[in-house]
Amino acid sequence: MSTSNGQKLKGKVAVITGGSSGIGLATAKLFAQEGAYVFITGRRQAELDKAKAEIGKNVTAVQGDVAKLSDLDNLYETVKSEKGALDIVVANAAFGEPVLTKDATPEHYDKTFNTNTRGSFFTIQKALPLLRNGGAIVLVSSVAYVKGIPVYATYSATKAAMRSFVRSWAADFKDRGIRVNTLSPGPIDTPMMAAQGATKEEAEAFKKQYAQATTLGRVGRPEEIAAAMLFLASDDSSFITGIDLPVDGGLTQV
Repeated sequence: MSTSNGQKLKGKVAVITGGSSGIGLATAKLFAQEGAYVFITGRRQAELDKAKAEIGKNVTAVQGDVAKLSDLDNLYETVKSEKGALDIVVANAAFGEPVLTKDATPEHYDKTFNTNTRGSFFTIQKALPLLRNGGAIVLVSSVAYVKGIPVYATYSATKAAMRSFVRSWAADFKDRGIRVNTLSPGPIDTPMMAAQGATKEEAEAFKKQYAQATTLGRVGRPEEIAAAMLFLASDDSSFITGIDLPVDGGLTQV
């Protein structure tokens, strides 16, 4: 059910963590185009400033790290002071680096879990007092959680936790009419993908390998994930909660 002027999120207020690049930025752009006011977060101020300029209007950028609870408090204090309430939360901020289990350090483990799992959990918990009844929550997981990829033992486990959170929260928040879903991207052409190789050549080889693994024979675009995010955040998915939506070019489905 879209609004009469075609804006599916008209009058809505959204928080998107990790909104300064890649999937988060593409989502923030689309949400703003669809009538939402968006709050984006990211760790790097320069990247946030650039993203804010790209989005253009109806956007507030709040520097912060989701692994730091004080930064999350600051984010929601800003939302409360500027808008008073919230309709949509997209927990998108993530960290991932390819490391074999034999080489993984405690620091690698802690950074991955603190950002992806703990960060997402408290992003949602701290949003609840501001989130209106009938709101929508989307956690960005990854199809990596259903695959056995040797270098992603920690990353995949953090993303599996998101799938579990969503089931629990869909049941927990049902009396408030808040829908909670997971979106699991496959290989997407983002700065995070580019960072998986030590060199540009390695990154291109990685990208080509994943393109060949998908049924559609290519990697996805951030805008394609944003379109699926809009579906889960809008009334178009009003009877959908607790699901995982893979957007992976068929990688895990065929």
